[in-house]
Amino acid sequence: MPAHFIAIAIGFVLDRIIGDPPSWPHPIRWIGTSISKLTRLLNKGRHRFAKGAILFVLMIAIVTAIVLAIVSIAYQVNLYIGILVEAILIAIGLAQKSLKDAAMDVYEPLAAGDMGKAREKLSWIVGRDTEHLQEGEIARGAIETVSENTADGVTSPLFWAFLFGAPGLWLYKTVNTLDSMVGYRDERYEQFGKCSARADDVLNFIPARITGLFMVLVTRDESGTPLSKRLAGWLRDARRHPSPNSGYLEAATAWQLGIKLGGTNTYRGVVSNRPEIGPGTTPLRAMHIQMAIRQMHTVAFVFWLVMTGVGVLIYAIA
Repeated sequence: MPAHFIAIAIGFVLDRIIGDPPSWPHPIRWIGTSISKLTRLLNKGRHRFAKGAILFVLMIAIVTAIVLAIVSIAYQVNLYIGILVEAILIAIGLAQKSLKDAAMDVYEPLAAGDMGKAREKLSWIVGRDTEHLQEGEIARGAIETVSENTADGVTSPLFWAFLFGAPGLWLYKTVNTLDSMVGYRDERYEQFGKCSARADDVLNFIPARITGLFMVLVTRDESGTPLSKRLAGWLRDARRHPSPNSGYLEAATAWQLGIKLGGTNTYRGVVSNRPEIGPGTTPLRAMHIQMAIRQMHTVAFVFWLVMTGVGVLIYAIA
């Protein structure tokens, strides 16, 4: 168990400092390629829910078995090699630095007044149309991405790593990738991706709520609103979000920064209206992107610290 905690700590630091160099191969690309090939093979004809379940079970089994084998062999060779290998597998499953870099790629041209460049960079990380967005809407897109992915890319993988090590983290990452690729509510994927979408909701349920609570309790309050009112607003607005989990992240960010998130987006020209969340006492500006990044870093560290403390306590008692 101590080795397990050391591996997580090293992986956490490595991700924060180094991240994922774009030129390096990444397991998510291999997982995504496998999902695409199997989807083309299976997502047709009848019984699409069953076929989607087969895809889900197959991907989970393959990825988890591979990671478990790698980690087990590494620890059998040598304790320190095992810690290092598991730490690397954990580091490449987290997204602190890559999330920060993607958001800063939007912030820098936006703060400099280069709206065209900011819209282009935003289009790389969101699915909405960005061609005609102004400063506030560009900032909103980047902030919502950072907020939601604080759980998807950092705390949820950490949560499952603490429970089951690198295999647990990569089980979660596989489910999350499946959801992002086939978990759509449209004619093509409604039945085929349902199993993956529901599994992602389940795996994020606890860590998303813990992360949102930590956002309200431990990050800097930029709104000037009393804690009791922020907590009440967070819980109320979180339930208004169409996602059962993302709302707990975005609502916490909105109330801490005093801004309003949600509203109208367009996707390939099709208008989509989401409930607005947050107090909206402060107009959205480029600077709020930096605040959201700081929020993400603070919450990630506190989440890691608390999970480590709980794990060490349980280990000591047992």
